[in-house]
Amino acid sequence: MKDIGRDWPVLEDPGSYGYYREEGGGLMIGLFEPEAAPWKVDGVPRDFSFGEIEPDWERMTPFLEKALARVPAAQAAGIRKFFCGPESFTPDLLPIVGPAPELKNYFVAAGLNSIGILAHWILTGNPHADVTAIHVDRFHRYQSNPEYRRARTAEALGMVYQCHYPTRSMATARGAKRSPLHQPLAARGAYFKDVSGWEGADWYAPPGVEAMVERLSWGRQNWFPYWRAEHEACRNGVVLMDMSFMSKFFVQGRDAGQVLNWLSANQVDGDAGRITYTQWLNERGTIEADLTVTKFDDQHFMVVASDTAHGHAFSRLRRHCEGQHAFATDVTGAYAQINVQGPRSRELLQSLTSADLSNDAFPFRCAREIDLGLARVLAIRITYVGELGWELYVPAEQAVHVYERLVQAGENFGLRHAGLKALASLRMEKGYRDYGHDIDNTDSVLEAGLGFAVDLAKPGGFIGRDAVLAKKAQGPLTRRLLQVLVLDPEPMLFHAEPVYRDGKPLGYVRAASYGHTLGGAVGLAMIDAAEPIDAAWCEAGRWEVDIAGKRWPARVAVRPMYDAEMKKIRA
Repeated sequence: MKDIGRDWPVLEDPGSYGYYREEGGGLMIGLFEPEAAPWKVDGVPRDFSFGEIEPDWERMTPFLEKALARVPAAQAAGIRKFFCGPESFTPDLLPIVGPAPELKNYFVAAGLNSIGILAHWILTGNPHADVTAIHVDRFHRYQSNPEYRRARTAEALGMVYQCHYPTRSMATARGAKRSPLHQPLAARGAYFKDVSGWEGADWYAPPGVEAMVERLSWGRQNWFPYWRAEHEACRNGVVLMDMSFMSKFFVQGRDAGQVLNWLSANQVDGDAGRITYTQWLNERGTIEADLTVTKFDDQHFMVVASDTAHGHAFSRLRRHCEGQHAFATDVTGAYAQINVQGPRSRELLQSLTSADLSNDAFPFRCAREIDLGLARVLAIRITYVGELGWELYVPAEQAVHVYERLVQAGENFGLRHAGLKALASLRMEKGYRDYGHDIDNTDSVLEAGLGFAVDLAKPGGFIGRDAVLAKKAQGPLTRRLLQVLVLDPEPMLFHAEPVYRDGKPLGYVRAASYGHTLGGAVGLAMIDAAEPIDAAWCEAGRWEVDIAGKRWPARVAVRPMYDAEMKKIRA
């Protein structure tokens, strides 16, 4: 085509599902379908490489006509070559890279979705970038099933040119993993979203209202008031949350405590009957996992990580158990996890058990098996929402029974069901971290504000200890994860919004929600300044957050803006 040069930019037109760029003196028009056609789901032939497949003209004609209409001159120029070939797309539209969890010293670089490859990680052993979302170990075995790949990958490719609404959940290949409480929660009005393959209750519709999203949006949606009610119920009363999708591993054997203490930055091999919050670091002192370790006795521990960290945490755990008398077992599906949280949680649970749940008998971070109805339940006094509460780990076969007892007794205490939207807003007000969202493998444990969970003096040390000591010796931090609150109650925060101090951009929001108690959108932002960052520095600055091109006044803090003294948690 005349006048086309190699310096032409690449043009993308999502509305027409096409992109345009110079190619050999002509114009290349690339097409992306909103619903892709699966090819060789049962396996690509071993002798196939960079080959072509027969074009489906009938299928492609509507998209081709739309693309040609965007560039009228192309209609007269004619088509030199119609190339149709397969491309590797993944279930979540992100690449698959990193060390394979099944093999030592074997790297995967696949599913690049037409965007290139990464080599630095292989050469140096350090990706020097956040790889939490693209690491190969994020996937589960069932996701390699032909039926799953056929349905989900076709939907994922169609997302290339669609609006990526922050609350959108994949619609295909659903229902593969369900909590034992799925049916009872559905009957209570739960709206489910895809949570690493699990059906997770995101929010609950009130009685008589259908649990549905009326319209995807970047603003308040129809379920906003339901979400607010769940949030407030946790702050003022008591809520029940199904967290069965959390990753759970038993670690047993003579060397179990030694292995876990070497992996963990905190002291996790202390007194029995205690839960410890800790990070697993790499040799550079940056974070590889953020989790809890519960010690039952000298040879029996439980590790609990988020759903997104399942493969990464388990593969790291297994590799460090090799050669030791320590054995890691994935028990995620064997136990339901029911969280009972809020100021009235003790009253509710005490009405159902003979165990003493008082502060003196059952202090914060205590872990103990209790009776609840006809079940034996592991009760751990811990919270991810910033209130008094317990996590209950229930054998899957007794989960419905325990749930029914909780709901029945809860009628006397105003018990309300709460979903993952409420969990997100509650934890964000408290400034609790979430690995893979607001902290990642590029963050020093000190920069992430998690120095309190590091025991530099424990015997034997831990992976990354020298790097943490070196970082600490450098003096006050100039890069730090801070809590951000938008002072106007109207705008919403999601992620990636730029944060300004005195008119200068210093970072961006890593993850966010809406603080119904604080009265505005709240998030966690990594701030990179050229001077020490402390509470006085935060208070002295004029802060703003850029939301959709408009700057909104904000408050930024080092300590949690909600219950910084932890008085509610220790109630």
